[in-house]
This record gives sequence, C-alpha cells and structure tokens, in this order.
Amino acid sequence: MKRNLAYVLLLMLATVASCSFTNKTFENDDKDKLLLDLITYVLEKGHYEPKALNDDFSVHVFEDFIDVIDPTKRYFMASDIAEFEKYKYQIDDEIKNTDITFFNVVYERLMQRMGDAKGIYKEVLETPFDYSENESISIKYDEEPFAADRKELKERWRKQLKYATLGTYDSKISHMENKEIESTDEHDHTAHSPKEAEEESRKSTETTLDEFFDFVNDLERKDWFVQYINTIVDEFDPHTFYFAPEEKEKFDTSMSGKFEGIGARLQKKAEGAKIVEIISGGPVWRDARLEVGDEIIKVGQNGEEPINIVGMRLDDAIKLIKGAQGTIVDLTVKKVDGSLDVVSLTRDVVELEESYAKSANIIKGEEKFGIINLPKFYVDFNDYSERNAATDVAKEVERLKDEGMEGLVLDLRDNGGGSLKTVVEMAGLFIKDGPIVQVQSKDKTKDVYDDKDERIQWDGPLVILVNELSASASEILAAAMQDYKRAVVIGSKQTFGKGTVQNVIPLNNMLRSNDHGDLGAIKITTQKFYRINGGSTQLEGVKSDIVVPDRYSYIDLGERDQSNPLGWDKITPADYKAWDGYIDYEKTIADSKNRMASSEQIKLIEENAKWLKAEQDETEISLNFDTYKEEKEKDKEQSDYFKSLTEYDSKLTFKSLGYEEALFTKDSVLREKRNRWHKNLAKDVYVEEAVNVLEDLKVNNIKQGKLASVKN
Repeated sequence: MKRNLAYVLLLMLATVASCSFTNKTFENDDKDKLLLDLITYVLEKGHYEPKALNDDFSVHVFEDFIDVIDPTKRYFMASDIAEFEKYKYQIDDEIKNTDITFFNVVYERLMQRMGDAKGIYKEVLETPFDYSENESISIKYDEEPFAADRKELKERWRKQLKYATLGTYDSKISHMENKEIESTDEHDHTAHSPKEAEEESRKSTETTLDEFFDFVNDLERKDWFVQYINTIVDEFDPHTFYFAPEEKEKFDTSMSGKFEGIGARLQKKAEGAKIVEIISGGPVWRDARLEVGDEIIKVGQNGEEPINIVGMRLDDAIKLIKGAQGTIVDLTVKKVDGSLDVVSLTRDVVELEESYAKSANIIKGEEKFGIINLPKFYVDFNDYSERNAATDVAKEVERLKDEGMEGLVLDLRDNGGGSLKTVVEMAGLFIKDGPIVQVQSKDKTKDVYDDKDERIQWDGPLVILVNELSASASEILAAAMQDYKRAVVIGSKQTFGKGTVQNVIPLNNMLRSNDHGDLGAIKITTQKFYRINGGSTQLEGVKSDIVVPDRYSYIDLGERDQSNPLGWDKITPADYKAWDGYIDYEKTIADSKNRMASSEQIKLIEENAKWLKAEQDETEISLNFDTYKEEKEKDKEQSDYFKSLTEYDSKLTFKSLGYEEALFTKDSVLREKRNRWHKNLAKDVYVEEAVNVLEDLKVNNIKQGKLASVKN
C-alpha cells in the first residue's frame, strides 16, 4: 500500500506544481476559494472512486447542506428555500469555477434567520404552556415542510419548546408531589405549585437556549464554511473529511491518545472556562491545587501579563492554556468557594488513559483467563516508535501470561478502528506468519500485508468480542483470525462494515508558498481492504461465529446506513493456511450457540433491543401532560422489566494485574476506573460466554502439549 500511495501522492504534488498553485494565482481570491479549489483537486486526483461533478452531485450538495445547518427546520422559511433553489443545479459549476456564491447567500440568510430565532424563542417563552391541551409534535423533521411565514415558524418553535420543556415540568411536578417541602430558606427556589413549576421550566429552557446561541455566536464564518466544504466532501464517501487546523489537532490527539497541556477538560461558562474533569497523571492532577468546578478567568504565559478569557471562544481560550511540554502557564482561577487564586503549572505530555489498551485477570474457580479491552487502534503518526496499540497489546499479553492466563478475550466492541499498521502487527501476535489483509488501490493494483515474524506470542485459546460499532481495523483483525480459524468471534450478526482505507494529506503541502496560514488537512479514501479469503468487509462487515443480540441489534448503525458508502466487491484470495491448533473448531461454536439459545439473559437482551427499536420509530409525541405521564409510566414499567439486565451476575471475578495494583497506591482515580470496569464486566453475559468458549477450547479442543509454551 505504501508504495502505491507514495506514487499517487508524488504524482499529485507534481501535478499541483505544474498547475502553479501559487499565491500569485490566487492573489485576488480569498482563503475559502483556495480551500475549495485545493480540496476538489485532491478529491479528483486522489480519491479511490471520485464522483463526477454534475447536476445530480449539485442537487445532493444543495439538499444536504440545507439539512446540515437547519435539520429541524426552525430557521429557514419556504421562501428562503425557493430563493436558494436557483442554485440547485449550479453548485457543480460553481465548484469548477471556484465560486462560493451559493454558500455566501445561504450563510448570510442563516445569520439573519438565527437573529430572528432569538426573538422568536424569547416571545414564545414569555407565554405559559398549556399542558392540558391535546396536541402533538412530529419529530420526523425530514418529512416536515419549511414554514410558510413567521407565524407558522413561531408555532413550530412553540411546539418544539413545549416539547423541550415537558420533561423539566414533569420532574418539578413529581418533586413537588413526592417530597414535602419543609425548608423556610428564602433562597429555596423549589416550585410550590404547578404554576411555579411551569414558569421555572420555561426559564430553564430559556437558559439552555441562551447558552446554545452563545455558543453559536462564537462560531465564525470560517466555521460555517467548513460545514459547506464537508458537505461537498461527504458526497464522495462517509469517511472522507476536511479538517480545519483545530480539528486536525484534535484528530491527532484522538489517534495518539496524548497531547501537550495541563490535563483538564474544560467547558465554556459565562464566568470563564470551567474545569469539568481532571485527567489522571497530568499537571493539574499532580499539582492538586485545582479541582472540578474551578473556573479559569485569566491566562498568562510564564509571568507575562495575563489575558482575560471571560466571554472568549472556548477553542481560543484552550489555545492559550495548552502549550509545549516544559513551558509555564499562569492561571487566574475563581475557586469553587468563590476565592481567587493564581496557579502556575508546567505543561507536560498528557496521556488519555481511556484511549489505551487495558487488561484484567478473569478468575473462574481454579482457572484464570485474561481480557484485553482495546478502544481503538491508536498510533502517533509523527513517531511510530512512541506508544501504539500493537506494542501495548503485546505488553498486556506478556503480563497476562506471567500471571498464568489460560485463555484470552480480546474485546473490540465499540472499537472504530485506526492505524492499519498496528492491526497487522497485532494479528501477528497470534499466528506464526502469513497474510493478514489485502489492500487494493484505485488502479486495482493489490498489496498483501503479511506477518513475517514467525514468533507466536500467544498460541492458546482466543476469543474476539465485536458488535455493530466494531469497524475498520477491528474488522481486519476479526476477519483474519476468523479466516485462519485462529479465534472464535462472538458478537453482533455483523460488524460495522467499513472496508476502506483513508490517508490524511496536509493541504499546506500542496502549495509552493502560502500567505493564508494553516489550511488544515483532508482525510481521503484512497484504497479498499479485503479479507485474506478475498471478500470485502465493506457494507457486509464481519459475521460473528456466534451471534448474540445487543441493544443495537435493530438500530441502523452500520456503513450501509451511512450516506454515499462505497460498494461491496471481492478480489482473489491470498495464499494462507488455516490454523492447526484446534481439534474441533466447529464443535466449539455449536456448543456455544446451544448455550446462547437457552440463555434467559440473551432472550431478555433480544426483547430489549426490539423495544428500543420500537421507541426509536415513535416519531409523533404527545404534548398533553396526562398523556405524557401515561406514556412515561408505560416506559417505566418496561424499564423496570428490563432492569434485571443491569443486575446480572456472571459469578466471574475480575482482578487487576500486579503492576497496575502497585499504581493504585498513588492513583485513586485509576483504581476507581478499574473497579467500575470490573463491576461492569461481571454483569456482561458476552464476557461470560467468551470464558465458556475459552474453557471449551482449552479443555476439549487444544492439541496435546499445545499450551506448553504458555505454561513455561
């Protein structure tokens, strides 16, 4: 893949140079037009399956952009859409001519309509809601027409705000009815009557909307233009995406699981940036002077005059707070108790522990198994030698082996994928050698990615857990282990179905020179990957050996439910030989299916999944309080009926590894996170069945002497 990709990118860069994308060419154009020109050029030359820019493409962009910026149809009116219609078949021509007239017209009207909306919701919330009236609201907004005039638009807002307020009103009424209020405190703001409850509920909704529009006010024109660019980009496939400079940084942080800063998650408030979470191991955590609830109001750089961040965009405030490892930031903080303090911190590399692989011992009687949870296939794109998913999983396997593991569960549920290189290396931990995945480029040339290391780090029983949200690299690993008959895959009927490869291209690299600053990057689909048996995971995903239902079973979540996915196909299989470690792979699967078929917990999960789907399909909501209460009572009865799902006890014991228990003495937050994880695992019927399968593989299906290396 690297050889072909490098060729494609070099060709693109060479062609760009010959097209003279210089500042001189664009000296009369703004940054937006430059972005549009660069991105459409990259898509045309580099995308695996580029789209033709024609009238059909134009219509899709038109409809999708309107839907993206006004999904509930509470800003634009029918007259606005009629005015926009003249651009419906012209957007393709605008793109070719680097013209952004359509965006400008829609953006200017959106700003006007959002200004109008502030007045409308204030007007609506001045009048009490009548919850005795028999009326309803449809939340299937895509089937609703745009409002014909301001009166109709105001009525739409009224229903939406009444719907938004209904839950708060019910909560206040219930509190008022169920709790005798004895407080005589003059600051007690608890509602004492239905009228007060209704008034306070409207006020709460107004506050929420004020905060929302405060956030919207922070958005700049460039933020809306990014939405427009990504509407165009999304027409190519759901995984091609433009990153503005700030979003590219967030993407890199997500993939590497680390960043340089102070180690706190912040939320914008009127008074400043509120600390809502302290990241274990970071500078704030180590310093221990700041706590959740403190509000940062000024930021200084190593003794320099501080900058007031009250009212500042949160992203801009975060830019001031973050910085290079070893530098000092001075934070003026309003403490939870109201006092002011200046706290100086030395910035450092902060690791997001929840992004990384974690493991635990599973103890069942005299047997001990291991489980590794992998949330994503993470990697530092700038330095592969840094922490990555493959090396971390290898370390956890060794640690589990040292503690006597007799079988391994690799949990890839909710793992959306990540680095292709790490999944190839990870698969190599469990087989001697051979192909792991096949990758095809747009010119139909094929590369086979092999594990060339003959060392097998774990040759014992292996189960892989997946669900509908296991995607991309997760599907590569599960498919390879399934094709080799190396592991038993337990989970949803099929995984997500993402069988495409993306590469991130910095747009600054496309220019000889640039006066516009950082232009961001585009993540573009350049290849498709295939199983070693030749089949694609695109759309179809990986079908589990043992299918078990979960809460997502009837919800539309997969690649097939996304917009503009690439199609399914197949290529010739690679040369590989199935794993010979198991005597009766099929019998193990059959025994597990029989257990699952007779499990009352599994039957209840299936029933719950169907109920959730029915709830999702209910799009007509009553705004009558009595009807709302009746529906809520029915939902409570169902919720109580399904309550036993969360009370299930597998009777398995989960225990942290020795190295981690040593960390608990200094890190109570980590201890609490692990205790919570273990508690959830003990209620997990899928993990319980994974252990049952490991027992079958260990006791009945492993060739004599196969585990000698493990025991040693």
